Amino acid sequence: MQHPVRAPHLPRLRSFLGVVDPVSLFSLAVVTLAVGVALFGEWLAPYHFSAQNLTNSLQPPSWQHLFGTDQFGRDILSRVMMGCRSIVGLATASSLLAVILGGGSGMIAAYWGGVVDEVLMRATDLLFCFPSMLLALLIVSALGSEMVYLILCIGVIFAPGVARVVRGVVIDLKTREFLEAARMIGSSDPRILRREILPNLLNWLLVELTLYFGYAILLSSSLGFLGLGVQPPSPDWGAQISEGRDWLVAAPWIVLFPALAISTLVVAVNLLADRWMATLRR
Repeated sequence: MQHPVRAPHLPRLRSFLGVVDPVSLFSLAVVTLAVGVALFGEWLAPYHFSAQNLTNSLQPPSWQHLFGTDQFGRDILSRVMMGCRSIVGLATASSLLAVILGGGSGMIAAYWGGVVDEVLMRATDLLFCFPSMLLALLIVSALGSEMVYLILCIGVIFAPGVARVVRGVVIDLKTREFLEAARMIGSSDPRILRREILPNLLNWLLVELTLYFGYAILLSSSLGFLGLGVQPPSPDWGAQISEGRDWLVAAPWIVLFPALAISTLVVAVNLLADRWMATLRR
């Protein structure tokens, strides 16, 4: 009786996600805080994000308004917390889409090779010809700034990068003995992809997801700064920075705190991605 072929032992999730150094602990805490604020910010925010009080406009940070107020008297802390929901939701959905599209096309291209590989990789090369920001502006200008189009736009832009990484990993996996053994016992190509190759890609896909999550935050914030991101009344960190430019001298806190939120979250995500990549290469 033939036994099913097992893929090589994968790193345990605990060791892969293990965080021991202070920098990684801080990064994980920042990401966890951002996710928590995105999920529960509506209830945690001290004020409604759109509540205006012109008598309190341009107030500096204080115990009443920890991040100060903007030109309309709106509480900046509440707006930053609510902006976290849109930015984290958009980055999560678009990076997941990029991993699904890019991972699927890279895996298929590497496994079947030949004409399939040429067609899929030339398509990714075509997308690489355009700078990501320029391509995003073209897509959003044509389709609109609705959330679904923003997710589709960012996901398609980042998918080629994921495809190239996955293709390289699968090409390496094709040389392993366990795949040849699976073919010898009569496993079909879909079964090999599902049962043998995909489990060995999960760690790499997690790293790519984390990496492009940070890129998606930067790209979506840039679109918001240009007025093409999440539309009002929903707050957006990039749009908040754009709105506060005219008050940069009189009230720098309007720009400072959304900018700090973007930079801190992106740096934390990139540090986690570097940590997990180093663990994966051991």
